Amino acid sequence: MKIDRVETFLVPPRWLFCRVQTDEGVVGWGEPVVEGRAEVVRAAVDVLAEYLIGQDPLRIQDHWQVLTKGGFYRGGPVLSSAVAGLDQALWDIAGKTYGVPVHALLGGPVRDRARVYAWVGGDEPAVLAEHIAAQVEAGFTAVKMNAAGVTSPITTPAETAAVVDRVAVAREALGPDRDVAVDFHGRFTPASARRVLAELAPLHPLFAEEPLLPDLAHLLPALVAASPVPVATGERLYSRAEFLPALTAGVAVAQPDLSHAGGITEVLRIAALAETYGALLAPHCPLGPIALAASLQVAWVTPNFLIQEQSRGIHYNKRADLLSYVVDTEPFRFTDGYAHRTALPGLGVEVDETAVRAADRDGHAWRNPVWRQPDGTFAEW
Repeated sequence: MKIDRVETFLVPPRWLFCRVQTDEGVVGWGEPVVEGRAEVVRAAVDVLAEYLIGQDPLRIQDHWQVLTKGGFYRGGPVLSSAVAGLDQALWDIAGKTYGVPVHALLGGPVRDRARVYAWVGGDEPAVLAEHIAAQVEAGFTAVKMNAAGVTSPITTPAETAAVVDRVAVAREALGPDRDVAVDFHGRFTPASARRVLAELAPLHPLFAEEPLLPDLAHLLPALVAASPVPVATGERLYSRAEFLPALTAGVAVAQPDLSHAGGITEVLRIAALAETYGALLAPHCPLGPIALAASLQVAWVTPNFLIQEQSRGIHYNKRADLLSYVVDTEPFRFTDGYAHRTALPGLGVEVDETAVRAADRDGHAWRNPVWRQPDGTFAEW
């Protein structure tokens, strides 16, 4: 069996899918994308496809080595994301070839269901409470929310209070038996993050996500040591080597993205590395169904898995949502806040190819907003 075709599809709301076809008719799907730079990743996939055409798709580990290391210049989000999507597709082909789910090829499951969380928006406390109530009604036991929007270099008393007040609303709506994770999104300086984390501690967030920009990883040890809230990071880290400083700093939760950090092959290694540091795995995934399906295959076999992000109803999803491009929605049915393991072959997702090809004809040009401080300087989004 040989790979004879690699295609990419730019589909709303902001995703990129890839389709890898073999000469025996087995097709694998992946989701290689950098949000806001999907066209650039598409070009990278096209370049990497030059190597894959004519190759045996089942030599996944060898292909991963060549795709990541075969060029003199390595790493970075674009290359790692291109490799990630192709890696997902190759695992999908392997599972379909052998007639088993990917998790069976990885040694078999350690769990039957995986806890998932929902995103809740709304900057106003009343709206936030309504959104959380809706997710609780839907059965979710955990939600995630942004800490703040544009944030001053050092938070004012009013800004700090606003963060705490909103998380307090979430805690009140959730009660003591459910969880809220707070996403700092790299918008806070180290001084502001320390200040806000201390104030949030009595509300017991599940974790504080990206309290520092990845550029400031050298400051993580001091922040983690000072934080009474478990610290999570990793959506903008793309390899074991990049995760190592965060893990040695003592972060509680590693958050690699299956569409950014080298795919299933590398995220499994990141998970194993995290386990040696006592850290838990919570894959980042505000993306589409293929990325989520790949994330769940990792969840089924990872002992130190904590919780899974998913994008149904997230505010980014305009023109399409999580289930827009799948034939069978059952693998993405969450009950009591959990996704349930299936025995479907490959990644366990049946892509609606007709819908994907139709969506690609219009495509998208999603870009994240550019924010400014009151004085006109750039602000982290």
